[in-house]
Amino acid sequence: MKLSWLLSTCALAASTIAAAQTAPAQVADTPTGNNSDIIVTATRRSETLSNVPIAVSAVSAAALKNSGANDIRSLNQLAPSLLVSSTGTESNGSARIRGIGTVGDNPGLESSVAVFIDGVYRSRTGVGLNELGEIDRIEVLRGPQGTLFGRNASAGLINIVSAKPSFDFGGNAEASYGNYNYYRLAGGVTGPILGDKIAARIDGVYVNRKGFYRDVISGGDVNDRNRYFIKGQLLIKPTDDINIRLIGDYSHRDEKCCAATFLPVREGIKSTPSATTAPFDVTFQNNRILDVLTNPTTAGFGAIINQNTFSRDVSVTPGRTFTNHTTDYGLSGELNWRLGGLNLTSITAYRQYKAETPGDVDYNNVDILYRADDGKAFRQFKTFSQELRLQGSLFDDHLDFLVGGYYANEKLKLSENLKFGADYGEFAACRLVTSVSANAVLRNRTLPGCLSPTGRATFAGAFGGAAPIILNAIDRLSTVNNVGANGSIFNQTSDNYAVFTHNVIKLTDALSVTLGARYTHEKKTLSGQLNNTNTVCPVQQAFLSPYLTGGTTPLPASLQAFLGGLANLTCQGNASSALNNFSLNDQRSESKFTGTAVVSYKVTPGLLTYASYSRGYKAGGFNLDPSALGSPVFAPSDPRNVNAQGKPFGTALLQFDPETVDAFEIGAKFKSRQFNLNVAIFHEDFSSFQLNTFNGSSFLVQTVNGCSVDLAGADRDSSSVTGACTGKTKPGVTSQGFELEAALFPADNLAVNLGFTYADTKYAKNLVGNQSGAALDNALFLLPGQQLSNAPKYVATGSLAFTPPIGTNGLSALFYTDFRYSSGYNTGSDLFPEKVQEGFIVINARVGLRGKDERFSIELWAQNLLNTNYQQVAFNAPFLGANSSAQTVAFGSTSNQIFGSFLAEPRTFGATVRTKF
Repeated sequence: MKLSWLLSTCALAASTIAAAQTAPAQVADTPTGNNSDIIVTATRRSETLSNVPIAVSAVSAAALKNSGANDIRSLNQLAPSLLVSSTGTESNGSARIRGIGTVGDNPGLESSVAVFIDGVYRSRTGVGLNELGEIDRIEVLRGPQGTLFGRNASAGLINIVSAKPSFDFGGNAEASYGNYNYYRLAGGVTGPILGDKIAARIDGVYVNRKGFYRDVISGGDVNDRNRYFIKGQLLIKPTDDINIRLIGDYSHRDEKCCAATFLPVREGIKSTPSATTAPFDVTFQNNRILDVLTNPTTAGFGAIINQNTFSRDVSVTPGRTFTNHTTDYGLSGELNWRLGGLNLTSITAYRQYKAETPGDVDYNNVDILYRADDGKAFRQFKTFSQELRLQGSLFDDHLDFLVGGYYANEKLKLSENLKFGADYGEFAACRLVTSVSANAVLRNRTLPGCLSPTGRATFAGAFGGAAPIILNAIDRLSTVNNVGANGSIFNQTSDNYAVFTHNVIKLTDALSVTLGARYTHEKKTLSGQLNNTNTVCPVQQAFLSPYLTGGTTPLPASLQAFLGGLANLTCQGNASSALNNFSLNDQRSESKFTGTAVVSYKVTPGLLTYASYSRGYKAGGFNLDPSALGSPVFAPSDPRNVNAQGKPFGTALLQFDPETVDAFEIGAKFKSRQFNLNVAIFHEDFSSFQLNTFNGSSFLVQTVNGCSVDLAGADRDSSSVTGACTGKTKPGVTSQGFELEAALFPADNLAVNLGFTYADTKYAKNLVGNQSGAALDNALFLLPGQQLSNAPKYVATGSLAFTPPIGTNGLSALFYTDFRYSSGYNTGSDLFPEKVQEGFIVINARVGLRGKDERFSIELWAQNLLNTNYQQVAFNAPFLGANSSAQTVAFGSTSNQIFGSFLAEPRTFGATVRTKF
């Protein structure tokens, strides 16, 4: 039923187009795919790129084909200020511009980089990882946006413009085959349906590919491709002054995503036990958590954890799966109506997106943590949006004005079934035992508490009178298996409306001033119904509570951390049946004024200079995770159940503040027949920067601010309560640097494009949390004064396209290559040193033979030609140890965390045949 409306339209349009009179298709680009000055609509006005006084990169359809781009990830090769990656699931795509963006699995967090497809805002970047069909161009706008597009974006915007229906009959088809048994079929047809009044277009894509991870347990593969996409369009022109564009699209993915490998790790220990102040000397030994997992005797679990990261071998627990089911579909209608000297534009859209997210999320064959493929793990977005714009000119074209309004209603539903696996309790008990002593003789996973008779006797002697309490609690921990969330639901409704204006005042033929303003109001309402089957947790809480700090008979302080860790392992992430039928209701409302001012001056017809200021904004929101509600150590009603900021259960880290940015930029754009050069120098200050962090079991957003007074290192200690700001808060993140983009056309059919970005994107030196200046989480002690994660300082890109003619019969060759060099950067939000990705280069290449007017082409291609091994994001593998070596150096704590890694794709190669008609 979901497809019926679209398939009917496609069938009707296909039959009508096929009967239409044949006419040659128009070619929008030069064969190299690099026009000397592409037409863009970045300012909602059709202008040449060299005349737009903002930092924007534009990629044409031909350039996208040459690079092999099928989704926005491929833009990494062509736009140096942009970094697109995906992590835990395909629905979690993330984009960064100038080092600013979001990464990780948190559906409550919107991206700092907005994605628009045909004028319609896509609420999460992950939808841009899908097939896009035939594209006219993609524009990457850098810096905050809001006075031109319906939705605010604090870091930048990706504007995707798909190919429109044409009143000239034409079509295209292509087929590709490559390694990993890759094949891709794509095609489209366009033409008139009713004279010059109605035209239609249909595009479709089907992709299938084996995964590039090998499961050593089953022999199968993971991270495959299995997707299809279909889009139907109607262009209706009832009069010369009115045109209406109707679009319906549907995409489906049924893919096993996303596995991860492991980084080489060792256990860091303090080598000077008598030392009481940092820094500590550190020595490294075999990782005891790894030993517990991999030791095949009764002391271990026989896990297969290959620390050869780029071998791409993974081990999936039998019965668990990474198969993700995703559907994304919608309808939109765009009306453009010329009313005398005015132009009215209306864009109405409805979209629905659902991604099921099962996975073996401990990433190894020991059954510790998983999401079952039972339909209870998914995220769903239903979005209605309406945008209106009125544009025109006054005072003999000295004022080009635009006023607009925007409304969006988004309904987000998150269903969670994250559960402890069948081996969790035994593993957690063994992990706890080995934290006291690495001696394997003390452990036996087949016995209660993972304690051998020798181990139980040793513990009894070591803990004295407290031994019965501790042994009882460890035994209880070992029974926590196959329990957890069972269809816990979060429902969030967001209502957003805005009015905006963007006006170009032409003071002279050369001097212009642009003034823009926006008022945004957003209200979010949250309701939740939590459900959990962990009945052991409340029993453990009740048993341990008297012995913890604040209880009736607390044990000595030397045992508090041990008892707290024991309780946490039993109730991690509020995994407690005390949350059964727990109803959660909250709401937040906020309003912001933002805007921009630009002065541009045309020094010569080929040289534009400009200076701008803009203020951007991204709404606050909710952390849609039970771990945001409070500490799992105590029952929900316990007065001790508070978080690091002292907020009680039910509020805790549930909300995060809105993000704002003040951006300054100066730039110049030079255009000549054989050489174009764009230069931008920027400085951006972000307040309440929304940092998505992974705490070992869930993603939580924490807002980052700076403090106007020196914290004397209190933001870099091991405490979650020290380091609050007694002065005023200030921006917590600054991004500054410069960008260069050059295009050279030294000869006919030859184009060279070069890009370079230097982005010094750093945290302030004295960091605090929310707008009230509360202390930042102690796990983020490495952040002050450092470069942000996933924010390389230096990125260089380049492409060369050469299409020389062959003979006089219209044949031509294609020689194409592009590259991206990135300096090293840390891939983890906590900046743990184990997560560093060293600098690397990725090169793509394509050669081919093309017929006259590109009626046919045969191409050979390679992506990641040098088979460069690099990771997208490294992360703390859930429950597999604790702490970084940096914490051992700073605080003397033992570091035995095992780190996983989501890898980028290896080398792929193949052949493509295309035809146009």
